[in-house]
Amino acid sequence: MPNPAGALLRAFDNPQWQWLLRYLVVGFAICIAASVGLGGYSGMGVPPMYGDFEAQRHWLEITQHLPPKQWYFYDLQWWGLDYPPLTAYHSWVLGKVGSWINPEWFALDSSRGYESAALKAFMRQTVLASEALTYLPAVFFYSLQARELFDLPVLDWALQLGTVLLQPTLLLVDNGHFQYNSVMLGLFVFSLYFLGSKHLVPASICFVSAMFFKQMALYYSPVIFFAILGCTTSIRPLNIKFGSLVAVGTTVIVTCLLLLCPFLQKDLLAQLVIRVFPFSRGLWEDKVASLWCTANTFIKFKVLFSDAQLRQFALIATLVGMSPSCIQAYRRPTKTVLPWCFASCSWAFFLFSFHVHEKNVLLPLMPTTLLFFTSDQTTRAMVAWINNVAYFSMWPLLKRDGLAWQYCIVVILWNYLFGLWKAQPTRIFHQLVVAGSYAAIGLVCITEKFGLMPMLDKYPDLWTVANITISFACFVYFWLWQTVAMLLTK
Repeated sequence: MPNPAGALLRAFDNPQWQWLLRYLVVGFAICIAASVGLGGYSGMGVPPMYGDFEAQRHWLEITQHLPPKQWYFYDLQWWGLDYPPLTAYHSWVLGKVGSWINPEWFALDSSRGYESAALKAFMRQTVLASEALTYLPAVFFYSLQARELFDLPVLDWALQLGTVLLQPTLLLVDNGHFQYNSVMLGLFVFSLYFLGSKHLVPASICFVSAMFFKQMALYYSPVIFFAILGCTTSIRPLNIKFGSLVAVGTTVIVTCLLLLCPFLQKDLLAQLVIRVFPFSRGLWEDKVASLWCTANTFIKFKVLFSDAQLRQFALIATLVGMSPSCIQAYRRPTKTVLPWCFASCSWAFFLFSFHVHEKNVLLPLMPTTLLFFTSDQTTRAMVAWINNVAYFSMWPLLKRDGLAWQYCIVVILWNYLFGLWKAQPTRIFHQLVVAGSYAAIGLVCITEKFGLMPMLDKYPDLWTVANITISFACFVYFWLWQTVAMLLTK
């Protein structure tokens, strides 16, 4: 364990003290998340619309004062609710608690733009509590499964658990920028955990819940569909487990109906679908390292093609990109292979699908980061590298939120503690790609920070374009490497 965290954990070489490791690692992760929350957030002090903090606060507000039939209709120009019902129920619970503490925080309409210190503290704590109830236990239980699968020593397992829990991008987006992505990701990891154990009914419940919390969980849906199909059917010899298929199908239908219960009217369902799937918003939102946004620098897609054509192009590209992972998930729905399949499929969605936001990189990063639970040097090195690249891709957003210091400290701490700066893949070509990308990232950061090229000041978006171009190239390279590795995994 040639890294600072490993040196610290040597104090637990004695087996009688190793039971403390889980509490130490999880507690440290919570402390770091809480520390990030001391900084800025999306839209802080920036009227008239503020940002994601106000959006989340507003949803706690409207779910308190309005019946469910109005949630997806009420004043859509002011952060109209655009996530599925489980997010709304989550907001309702948190809003009840907050309104009990201070009704002014979530008073209908009059609380818009409210930013008191007490409200900020409460909202930050709701993120930590949501993580503690979903994401942290999900990753912990998955790590125990991986520890048994790969026969990991206890200290190595604790290090890898810390590496995953302190993933910088999720830390900064949820606890800095301000969102509740950890709930969706936690439900997904629970689903993966149950799927690996062939417990298909709880896996289905968790995955449907993840989709009904945030619709972006659909990035994972093709793989879980084919994995469940692979667990319940076979072609050679022909065999179909009808009982298991019926149980899963019934579970999915009942879970969906329960979550949709207040909205089971034609007009309510139609409005919910319109809000949750915003096809009118275009191929991407803001600057994002997807194929369409990156290539748009050279090919003006929105000028050359209609929205309908672009949706077709995105659909075809996504179907082609995700097909290897679906085939492999059906052929080998095992604990070892499934994380690779989910990673490959969700990277294909992020790179090629319609209406991608920069924060959507969290979806492919989750199963990718779970690949840290291995003893393979190249896998760990490549996963560390792509996490750093994804973190770099979030710089324009996090800088805008006033999180520059947190951004720098967290990534340095993560790489230093776990020795990830020194992690190198075994093949020379991979090493050259990793080193070259880090050099390009460093050049962009230094040039932007110190204004070393004043003649380029007339191009204010240049550094953002450079950011997404470098990130996209790295994402594609990693996706190709990871897809090949998935197909070779036994």
